[in-house]
Amino acid sequence: MKNLILSLFLGLSFTLFSQDNPIAIVIHGGAGTILKKNMTPEMEAAYQAKLQEAVEAGYAVLQQGGSSVEAVEKTIRILEDSPLFNAGKGAVFTHEGKNEMDAAIMEGKNLNAGAISGVTTVKNPISLAIQVMNNSPHVMLSGKGAEEFAREKNIELVDPDYFYTESRMKALERAKEREKDEGFWQNTDYKFGTVGCVAVDKNGDIAAGTSTGGMTNKRWNRIGDAPIIGAGTYANNLSCGVSGTGWGEYFIRATVAHDIAALMEYKGLSVQEASHEVIYNKMAKLGGDGGVIALDRQGNIAMEFNTAGMYRASIDANGKRTVAIYKE
Repeated sequence: MKNLILSLFLGLSFTLFSQDNPIAIVIHGGAGTILKKNMTPEMEAAYQAKLQEAVEAGYAVLQQGGSSVEAVEKTIRILEDSPLFNAGKGAVFTHEGKNEMDAAIMEGKNLNAGAISGVTTVKNPISLAIQVMNNSPHVMLSGKGAEEFAREKNIELVDPDYFYTESRMKALERAKEREKDEGFWQNTDYKFGTVGCVAVDKNGDIAAGTSTGGMTNKRWNRIGDAPIIGAGTYANNLSCGVSGTGWGEYFIRATVAHDIAALMEYKGLSVQEASHEVIYNKMAKLGGDGGVIALDRQGNIAMEFNTAGMYRASIDANGKRTVAIYKE
């Protein structure tokens, strides 16, 4: 009898102390002047369907025991392959009519990170960022060097023409016309667009990733916040994971992603409170617009933005699904 009781106790103890952490995932597809009146029903449905597809794919990775990094990569690659979003296939054009893409990934368990900027032939920039994190001694690579590293790691490369889309070229033409009257830096509507994902896996490990084509009509090999650790991308198991989207210069100046994590770690704010504080107070007071997605180790999710809309979707620790576009 004693042996039976001991076995039951040990079995119960093992169950209690080996239970998986709640899994959760949240994604964004860019923030900005996204108004329902400017969206056709067909286009709205297309965005919702792609957001749903991406978040479900990442969640399936987590359900099957995959890591948060694997879930983030799976999710972002789907968004990069879609012309709907400003990343990968849908990347916007620079002033010179090129597509220059940036991406970053970070692991919360050990603060490992990888980032790339200014690549023009990498089909899925997020996958290259992961290679930089896992298989190089560096955190960030740029331009031709990043593409040379991509070739060494057998990352899929494509002809730059792959990234051409008619809608993005027309957006560049409109931006150039507005520039004549308003000046380059007043073209705020063209500074938005990015995709990102934050996930927590069954081990309680958080990962955050971001991928972008930057701003329409950008010049001089401009680099935004997305590939800069602590600005547009950050993850730490002690606090949260964050991916940002918006006017990158302000995200850099306000170190938005790290600031949210710091408010949680040092002041004890919740992920929702910290995200709201940084987006609506710190960054907004500087004049910056945009939004963030964030989640903590318990699967609590925040989706905060001070713009008219943000493409977003999530599956929380309870399995509740959300897909949204406009401010509600």
